[in-house]
Amino acid sequence: MKFPITRPRRLRKNQIIRDMVAETTLSIDDFVYPIFVIEGKDIKNPVKSMPGIYQLSLEHAVEEAKEAYDLGIKSIILFGIPEKKDEVGSQAYAEDGIIAKAINKIKSKLPDLIVIADACLCEYTSHGHCGILDKDGNVLNDPTLELLKKEAYVYAKMGADIIAPSGMMDGMVKAIRESLDENGFEDVAIMSYSAKYSSSFYGPFRDAAESAPAFGDRKSYQMDFRNANEAIKEIMLDIEEGADFVMVKPALAYLDVIRIAKEQFPYMPIAAYNVSGEYSMVKAAGKMGWVDENSITIEILTAIKRAGADLIITYFAKDMAKLIRGQS
Repeated sequence: MKFPITRPRRLRKNQIIRDMVAETTLSIDDFVYPIFVIEGKDIKNPVKSMPGIYQLSLEHAVEEAKEAYDLGIKSIILFGIPEKKDEVGSQAYAEDGIIAKAINKIKSKLPDLIVIADACLCEYTSHGHCGILDKDGNVLNDPTLELLKKEAYVYAKMGADIIAPSGMMDGMVKAIRESLDENGFEDVAIMSYSAKYSSSFYGPFRDAAESAPAFGDRKSYQMDFRNANEAIKEIMLDIEEGADFVMVKPALAYLDVIRIAKEQFPYMPIAAYNVSGEYSMVKAAGKMGWVDENSITIEILTAIKRAGADLIITYFAKDMAKLIRGQS
């Protein structure tokens, strides 16, 4: 049919009609909220490059988790900043490590909150890389898997609902799945950072997690941003190894990858990480008055969901939950 019989503007006439025919709508259920937990007491260090985000000692992390839960956010993901670091990141898999303690404490206070534990070594190693190094500074894949198995086991033992390996080691999902199953944690899910790109959007996160590499970069294990087909290969391998969720990270510059992944694997829950650089750019532009922060955030997160994401890990989660609930 053609004009004047067909007039698409009829369905844009007012907000009520636009809402009636909206194809994609954000829900609080879509969001996972990241929390950074640091050793010590009564610490609430603002992350300068991420306004509104803090490094929180355990008691404040519990408060932050409760605030998110009370806003209707059903899931958080935890990142740790240990007091001590070493060559093998031993605090990542210590039962008295900061994330192990945080999982245990948060689950004891908020048993219905889904706690996702990021499983990597970069925050815990003295060199800032995501695994064990050889004498030339190269990350050794298979020895690193053994440490990731220990880390996943400890987090599951402390009560984590989901383990999220993020180091982009080959075979990490298989290794963790076997470790969990062998230790009686068959019901603990794995959310794999399947397509994690070596990206310039991670800068503010590395401030928050104190995880910048001491030398070099992570391009030998994180993905080349020029590649999309490779992401599908990585996702397929993780699914075959037993991943329950797969993830694309970052989100905004990789909407095409999210879309391709959803089309290729429609049966898999797909998470997208709306990363620190994406967050900080919006916050900075909003502060300068160059954009309307709320409206542009809604547009970005809707685009991520429209592309095919089932879950969005985002630092905007609390802000958006308040907006959706009419509290801001």
